[in-house]
Amino acid sequence: MKLIEKTMNMTMEEEEKQDGGEVFHTIEVAKVDRNYVSPPAAATAAPLLEVSGEELNLIPPLNFAIVDNGIFRSGFPDIANFSFIKTLGLRSIISLCPEPYPENNMQFLKSNGISLFQFGIEGSKSKCLPGLENEVWLHIWSSKHQKEGSYTNGNSKTSEPLVDILDHKIREALKVLLDEKNHPLLIHCKRGKHRTGCLVGCMRKLQKWCITSIFDEYQRFAAAKARVSDQRFMESFDVSGLKHIPMSFSCSNR
Repeated sequence: MKLIEKTMNMTMEEEEKQDGGEVFHTIEVAKVDRNYVSPPAAATAAPLLEVSGEELNLIPPLNFAIVDNGIFRSGFPDIANFSFIKTLGLRSIISLCPEPYPENNMQFLKSNGISLFQFGIEGSKSKCLPGLENEVWLHIWSSKHQKEGSYTNGNSKTSEPLVDILDHKIREALKVLLDEKNHPLLIHCKRGKHRTGCLVGCMRKLQKWCITSIFDEYQRFAAAKARVSDQRFMESFDVSGLKHIPMSFSCSNR
């Protein structure tokens, strides 16, 4: 921008005159030709980012989180979560709920080419004895354990209940989970806390995480609903029979 000023007499002359005790000052000033002054540039507004209505509805499922490269976890997804789930580009879903999969969810999986692997595991709460939901009463079933003995709640002697988180179902789910051909993959149960937490915890043992870190991760999702029986299951879970399965997606240690 070029500003041209035309001036008349660039010097300032001060003349003092005394007339009846008063002092007069005569000042000559520059004259600017405003015809040569460019107007200020108009403010440029920032362009608005266009967001489609579908992008405004990206609602993740309850307790959604990234587990590892290509592996996610959450509670049971519903219709409100479909737009978000679509952005994950899933190949597979592992459901740990025993109930029949909802028709709306099946249609969504079919239209997006997502495979469903369902390993129905009853929620621990449904089979816990009264007053013993968070007590160490659960004897872990595995290939190295036999059902024996009995437990008491202080009032009556009760034979040992069947383990709620079935060892063989966790093992079968792990085989699907560790197969990179099924990735990206979402694991879910009802709320993404207990059954999902146990499956993830058993995977962490294969990743050589220490048990303290495994429990910390489990408790972040289960919070006040954390169950000692779940933690005992993860601690006792034998991963030796699964070490032959390739696990190229991550080998992080904690």
